[in-house]
Amino acid sequence: MDFALLGSVAGFALATCGTPGPNNMLLTSSGTRFGYRPTLKLLLGIMLGLQALMLLTALGLGQLFMRWPALQWGLKIAGSGYLLWLAYRIGRAPPPGSREAEPGMRWHQGALFQFLNPKSWLMAISAISGFTLAGEQYWPSAVMVLAVFLFFGVVTGHVWALFGIHVRRWLRSERDWRRFNLLMALLTAASVLMIWC
Repeated sequence: MDFALLGSVAGFALATCGTPGPNNMLLTSSGTRFGYRPTLKLLLGIMLGLQALMLLTALGLGQLFMRWPALQWGLKIAGSGYLLWLAYRIGRAPPPGSREAEPGMRWHQGALFQFLNPKSWLMAISAISGFTLAGEQYWPSAVMVLAVFLFFGVVTGHVWALFGIHVRRWLRSERDWRRFNLLMALLTAASVLMIWC
């Protein structure tokens, strides 16, 4: 095993999985609204979707985006639209326990969301194209990349979810909840800017 490569992959995975983005905003919001167990299911769904996306990228799906840039534009437009719709839903969500409260995103929705999440595509394409080795080492290095991303994705996802769970202690009134939801909605919407910059 090339430990220099492993260190590079680990640093990249920590930076991309740990920084704010759509997945981490969803985990924070879910942790605050629904607690640990539903958020853990969402986290596992997100990681399952990201692993599937990275595997498909390793199998060659990422080459489509390099050959046909129009696909990248289509993904950016669809992903931006979905993120803005998601931000709207988060911003309009009533406090937990109210009659209007809706269930959170399910694990399979978190998994499917990765295929519309431009940050996930960017992570997958960058990781597979940047850290896999040529020839006979391709699949062992690809498996290593997937394993490292799984590890850091679960760890950093837990951090964001636990942050949301701790924030819940400070939200005592309906006004507090509405402010928090608005903040999460704005941060989710702001992630659209990262897609286009």
